[in-house]
Amino acid sequence: MTAVRAATRIPMVHTQSGSTSRSDHPSPTTRAVRAVRAEAVWGGRSLHRAWQGPGRERDAVVQSLKAALAAVLAWLAAAWLLPDAFALMAPWVAVVLVQATVYRSVWQGLQQTMAITVGTVLAAALVIPLGHPVLVMILVLPVTTLLGNWPRFGAQGIYASTAALFTLVPGEATLDSAVSRVLAALLGTAVGVGVNALLLPPIHLRSAREAVDSAVREAREIVTEVADGLDEPWEYDRVRAWYDRACRLPRLIRGVESAVGWSRESMRLNPESRRRAEAARLTAVYEETLATLEDVAERLTALTRTLLEAADEGDDVPRPGHEVTRPYAGFLNRVAAALDAYGRTVTGDAPETARRELREAVGEIRVEQDRLRAELPRHATAVPDGLSVLGPLLAESRRLATSLLPGGRGEGGAGNGDGDDGDGGGASGRQGA
Repeated sequence: MTAVRAATRIPMVHTQSGSTSRSDHPSPTTRAVRAVRAEAVWGGRSLHRAWQGPGRERDAVVQSLKAALAAVLAWLAAAWLLPDAFALMAPWVAVVLVQATVYRSVWQGLQQTMAITVGTVLAAALVIPLGHPVLVMILVLPVTTLLGNWPRFGAQGIYASTAALFTLVPGEATLDSAVSRVLAALLGTAVGVGVNALLLPPIHLRSAREAVDSAVREAREIVTEVADGLDEPWEYDRVRAWYDRACRLPRLIRGVESAVGWSRESMRLNPESRRRAEAARLTAVYEETLATLEDVAERLTALTRTLLEAADEGDDVPRPGHEVTRPYAGFLNRVAAALDAYGRTVTGDAPETARRELREAVGEIRVEQDRLRAELPRHATAVPDGLSVLGPLLAESRRLATSLLPGGRGEGGAGNGDGDDGDGGGASGRQGA
């Protein structure tokens, strides 16, 4: 009976496992439904965030509505001023010129108008005397496609070929139609640039602030993770994860650099002088913070590399004992607190409080540095080789802390005795928008 029961159970197990296998590989229709549902959820959440308050989602909604408005206005203006056959050209140009900055709208508008003019003139100049659109297409398209790669046209070079194709539409290849097409492009450029410049001209401060906040938070979390793990058994894979995470920090800092570049560009040709002045002030703050973050990333990479070498069992570098790691972990926690305060001096809502906390954290770091230099060598005498790890750790942590001080980067890793007398940390004297 037992054998019979076992025999009857085996097919059930196989059937169940087969069912599980089928569920692990859903049909294409099921995958498509899941993908559409996930996209719908993502879109709904984005719209909800846009409705709740300022943010990237709301900025995207505003720019989209401005682009739609520019297209409608360009269509109405073209229908009023130009023949109906060319009304489409103006909104087609206007909708793509509501760019992320006013400067970019103006510059790309000039590039696009140049490309459209070149394509239209070349096509009209050949099709009018030859009268054969296909032959002209064979002659013109290679030239306009090649001209589209000209750096002066930027990303707008493709419009040279598209304008040439539109010019070759049967029944429209006349001198008047070519002139009307260029005028429609100029009208669309004027409307698109005008809407972007006069209606809520974009100033990219929020992206820079969010990028700075993300980079500072990541640096703080790396320091905290290392501090929490120092007093536990050292596994090479875990220490390797610390090092890999520190090596990825420059990627976030490149995001800060890009965001600061957008902020700087958004000031150009922006008609709102008050917002432009505020953007100029805060962009200088973020540029200074960017230099600080680059130095912090370099120090964290060096620090975690030292720990990785000590954790490598195949390396001759010895692992420090608890008498070294425990006080050093406490020191790193103070560095993490300083990083947190530093970030809030730049991007927080209470910069005065953050500056005070930063001064206190830096003072504690200095006291702890002195204590570590005095005590840890004595504790490490039981394992003299441990000093080969302790020395670089102390040096890199000291440089890391010094990076947060005013003028610390210019001191070559030496402490700045006047660091507490100022605003307490680079750009901390100014608040992010």
